[in-house]
Amino acid sequence: MNMIRKLPIGIQSFEKLRRDRCLYIDKTPFLWQLVQVSSPYFLSRPRRFGKSLFLSTLAAYFRGQKELFKDLYLEKAEEKQAAQENRTPWQTYPVLYFDFNTGLYDKEQALARQLNMLLNQFEEIYGTNKNEEELSHRFAGIIKRAYQQTGKQVVILVDEYDKPLLQTMGVNEELNEHYRNTLKSFYSVIKTCDEYIRFTFLTGVTKFSKVSIFSDLNNLRDISMEEDYAGICGITQEELETNFQPEIQSLAIRQNMDYAQALAALKQWYDGYLFHPAGKGMYNPFSVLSALVKKEIKSYWFGTGTPTFLVNFLKEAHYYIPDLDGKVELDEEGLQTYRAVAQDALPILFQAGYLTIKTYIQEAGMYRLGFPNNEVRYGFLKNLLPAYSGLPFVETGKSVWKFVEDIRAGNVEGVMERLKAIISGIAYDSFTEENLKLREQNYQTAVYLVFTLMGQFVQTEVHSAKGRADCVLKTVDAVYIFEFKLSGNGSAEDALNQIKKNGYAEKYKADGKKIVLIGSSFDEELRTINDWKTDVLESRHCYSEKKDRKNTAD
Repeated sequence: MNMIRKLPIGIQSFEKLRRDRCLYIDKTPFLWQLVQVSSPYFLSRPRRFGKSLFLSTLAAYFRGQKELFKDLYLEKAEEKQAAQENRTPWQTYPVLYFDFNTGLYDKEQALARQLNMLLNQFEEIYGTNKNEEELSHRFAGIIKRAYQQTGKQVVILVDEYDKPLLQTMGVNEELNEHYRNTLKSFYSVIKTCDEYIRFTFLTGVTKFSKVSIFSDLNNLRDISMEEDYAGICGITQEELETNFQPEIQSLAIRQNMDYAQALAALKQWYDGYLFHPAGKGMYNPFSVLSALVKKEIKSYWFGTGTPTFLVNFLKEAHYYIPDLDGKVELDEEGLQTYRAVAQDALPILFQAGYLTIKTYIQEAGMYRLGFPNNEVRYGFLKNLLPAYSGLPFVETGKSVWKFVEDIRAGNVEGVMERLKAIISGIAYDSFTEENLKLREQNYQTAVYLVFTLMGQFVQTEVHSAKGRADCVLKTVDAVYIFEFKLSGNGSAEDALNQIKKNGYAEKYKADGKKIVLIGSSFDEELRTINDWKTDVLESRHCYSEKKDRKNTAD
């Protein structure tokens, strides 16, 4: 009987993880490298990526909890250096730990209450001064008294500093601005009290730096995109295969796969995050651990939070959604934009983990971004579909599955009728005749989303460049090639002829499958699919099993 090992899903306390004997990937080499310098650091990573656990590990080190580091890299490194420097190992420092993970920051006083609660805890230890009324003054007073009372410089650790900002962004901009000003004043203390501070480490999802929150903290070192720290959070391919072989084998058995297939599935669904062009690709740790414990490949991380405000930003900016899948280009300054607005939502999509680095164009200094993996791709697009159609969010998964069932059954009529219903639900009241291209873009986006989401279940190719079919779907015994004509650009017959003229089917003929060509057109006046025509090609010959459908007004 195999012993079941404990995997630390959702555990954010290093002490709890070690005392409960959970499996731990040793990240202490990164910690050791950081603590050699007393610079204040900032790390941005997506949520559920291990930031809180790493911060907790730092706290344990600076509290001198030697027993928690037994058999880890840092244990020998600390004792070796202490011997070389002729000092006592495992020195303790006063640690000020600020955790913003808890709490709902939807009211004006919510942030002040959270800061007040945290400061009260430290004042119970290090005392108060009646002249310190402002939050920033109290913070500075605690730092100085902690130093004076212990004779040791203070360690400041801040977990998810931006949680109040993320909760109000796109919801209450006035409150968001108030929070930014409050935090700017509060964190400025870290610079003014530098002589009393041994080490500072702040984590968050987004980088509201340089322009607002950390404009006064200009000595902050941002390691978010440094090559040396690309693997500080998350799981590398080597770490996955070295540490989780029994769990991967169990997953493979449960899913009727072999070991290699299970590895490939994990990679396709959870790998792909890149935080430096030369760094290693990283797996999402929360999703990987969840999949290994539950022995099932599905979406875990995306379900822990819906980026509603990002969906709204993208729609308001009329962003061309297909470009999110590998065609977004930003320079380094663009990646570090401090604030997400409707016209500039791409930086926060990267920082929050919905996009990641795909390639780096060194000559241009440009990063090309795209979805990191299937979990993010399908999860994000599923959230977008209701915004570009009449479908409620709760109906999205069921609706996409109905498309899959129709295409597997060869029911083209069913596919087109369903697509027609979705297109008919798109709201166009805000688009004038002058915005015709934006109206067309909504048609295109809705179609793109439906076909891409079907890619979870059938093989798809969705293109938007000229010279390629708009959509291709492949089943066990057939290939379906779709071409759409918009707003007077041609009829269904024209779309069908384009497929034939440009030879879109040629590359699939060698497969020996039935090839179905579908040409369709949109009626701008009726705001829906007007008609569609189909032809069927066999592998050795072509015959005209042509079907026409014409939409008529109700």
